[in-house]
Amino acid sequence: MNSVLSHVGLFSNLEPQQLEKIEAICHALHLERNEILFHEGDEPAYFYILVKGSVRISRIIPGMGEEALAILGPGSYFGEMEIFEPIPRAAQAMAHEQACDLLAIRIADLHQAMHEDRELTISLLWNFVLTLSERLRNTNDKVMATFALAKFAGG
Repeated sequence: MNSVLSHVGLFSNLEPQQLEKIEAICHALHLERNEILFHEGDEPAYFYILVKGSVRISRIIPGMGEEALAILGPGSYFGEMEIFEPIPRAAQAMAHEQACDLLAIRIADLHQAMHEDRELTISLLWNFVLTLSERLRNTNDKVMATFALAKFAGG
């Protein structure tokens, strides 16, 4: 499992002993095609690392149906916002078009590991910041593209 974690951006700069701590709190999980991992509004207990397959993150919009927010591939992680702000899930996650394998990390276990190892905390927090920055940049790009298309279409 160590090789899997070391290829995930969130853990890529961790020392071998830190990777071992994270590995010790990982739980393997398998989802069948179109199986829902969690629903929008569920209370968070875990965050996830996608090992094989793909996961669709989406929201259900009343009167319109499902809106896919992201399709994640191997090496992606998700559900991490709830590590910092334990509020109900903002979207649902499901296996997309095929079965998938994940690693699940209980948020309480990660908090404990971070409490015990200051250097681990600093490394993880820095990587979380980089992830959030990248996601914000991607969202900004999508918003700008939507505005450009609306203007081009005369809207």
